[in-house]
Amino acid sequence: MAHPSRPRTNRSPVSRPAVPAWLAHAFRAQRGPVPWSAMTRGALTAGPLLLAGMLAGRTAAGVLAAIAAMLGGINDRPGSRRASVPRLGVPAMAGALGLLVGTYAGQGLAAVPLTLALTGLGLVAGGLSAVGPVASAAGTQLLVAAAVGAGMPAAESGWQRALAFLAGAGWLLVLRLALPTPGSLVGDFRFDGERQAVADVYDAVAALLDAVGGERATARRVALTAALDHAQDALAGPRLRRYAGSAAERRLHAGFAAALPLAEAATALYWAGEPVPARAAEGPRRLAAAVRGSTGTGPLPAPRRSAPALRALDDALLHAAEALDRAEGAHRGLLGRRGGLRQALRAAVGPGGREYGLRVAVCFGASAAIAQALHHTRWYGQHAHWYWLPATAVFLVKPDLGPLASRVLCRAAGTVLGALVFAGLAALLPRPAGLIALVAVCGALVPVATRHFAALTAVVTVLVLALVMAGGEPQASVSRIGETLLACALVLVVGHLPMPGRRGGGVRDRLTVAGSAAHAYLLHVLGESGDPTERWALRREAYRTLAEARTAIAVTAAELPVLARHSEGTDAIAEVLERLVDTTTACAVHLDDTGRLTPRHLHRLREALGELEQQGIQVPLPTAA
Repeated sequence: MAHPSRPRTNRSPVSRPAVPAWLAHAFRAQRGPVPWSAMTRGALTAGPLLLAGMLAGRTAAGVLAAIAAMLGGINDRPGSRRASVPRLGVPAMAGALGLLVGTYAGQGLAAVPLTLALTGLGLVAGGLSAVGPVASAAGTQLLVAAAVGAGMPAAESGWQRALAFLAGAGWLLVLRLALPTPGSLVGDFRFDGERQAVADVYDAVAALLDAVGGERATARRVALTAALDHAQDALAGPRLRRYAGSAAERRLHAGFAAALPLAEAATALYWAGEPVPARAAEGPRRLAAAVRGSTGTGPLPAPRRSAPALRALDDALLHAAEALDRAEGAHRGLLGRRGGLRQALRAAVGPGGREYGLRVAVCFGASAAIAQALHHTRWYGQHAHWYWLPATAVFLVKPDLGPLASRVLCRAAGTVLGALVFAGLAALLPRPAGLIALVAVCGALVPVATRHFAALTAVVTVLVLALVMAGGEPQASVSRIGETLLACALVLVVGHLPMPGRRGGGVRDRLTVAGSAAHAYLLHVLGESGDPTERWALRREAYRTLAEARTAIAVTAAELPVLARHSEGTDAIAEVLERLVDTTTACAVHLDDTGRLTPRHLHRLREALGELEQQGIQVPLPTAA
């Protein structure tokens, strides 16, 4: 009730200023189940490796092995065992090479030639990092290890240090391949990650069918693309046998191949926008349970065949159940990226690769030069490990870890927190037992800390400071904070420097690749080719490249305004390309059923192509359409 002496007035609602995207991104964290298996492996690597080195009288080698295990733990993500071989092994080999090169360069070159050599190495590693996640991790470890090798004084030779590094990373890989994980005892032990990935595809199809016609349908379609990408990567890892695999392996390949027409039909229903019967999602969920439990599919729900997409869905369900029960082999061509080597080279030398390579080279070289110049000054105090500054700059300059401003804020906050925590613990823990235990605990926390860059930075800071002290060095929390803040300032400056070529070239290059993939898919469908395997492979490539472009656009949009403006309008182009690919998928399903397209299909195609033309992108419609 209003107060009698205060007349009621109409007040407009108070509008709160929106949080800038670059600041909001710094508070976002990934979600998911606790990675207990990865945490167990982390606890069994860095700490025990350090202890083994101390017991053997080779503390320096134990420190290097623990560093390799820590870097490997950052890359120890959920997935199949076979996919973990390149994900962990390739960066480890790159790190060993960097340690070898850095050690001999640091011993044989003066400051200026060494700085130039590190700058050139940064240029190469930066360009290669634009190829993909594994290449990016390899580039990071190459440069970090090169800086450590050049700046860390040690009695060991370069090849001995490289072997110690490989031993640490190899021990983590052995644990990844040998230790059981939740669900690994169901069916063939080796394929637990592949089973989960393929089952997730069927669950994603069911979730999309449940959401068709609703507000969450688009998000579920995006989730289906992510599930297909993950399953494709899991099954495309190194084969355990060169030729015919086991029955379990053949069943998984057959299950993935059978999920592709099912996803195609579900996407066509999503495009139509009309809700489907609730029982339509029961079939994919039963198939998911059959894959996850390595059991038979059992009876499927009665079909509804009132529309072409529903008929395609029913046929795909029956085919998937039959393929899983018979465990037939799948087409291997569905698992690889189309033109993989060509696309990798194009990414490395394209606009994005060149721009990224130049920024990495400038950051890495400048930080090495500044660190060496400060090496003999009092600013460093007793702790004179100049490699920390370039190693920190390498992590900060990487765009796949988030927008620049977010990376800098998270790195600064995480380092300050980690250094303060370690300073307190170092005053209380006994040595060396307490330091070894602290390294083991931090190693276990690394896999879960990867969900937020600040948390990861804090854990890694504690771990590295513990390793330094275990190696006989004094407490270095203060110098660690100073070097990190200096690296943050350097990367901020370099990140805003103008570079040759068009700014935002990486995003536009990915959009160009996505547009080419969408065009190839459209031409194949409207050409009425009778090869469904080729169509599914083209469809996978179209959606995958679009997802990669969307990720790059989202990162750029959360940059500071001076950087974000260079990619304005790219999100609208990606949205139109997605509608074009969705419409092409609906056309494919309808052509399979009726042999012709409806006016609605043609109108939506021409509408999407017209919008792309307005954006300066030419995707011609075939004459037959």
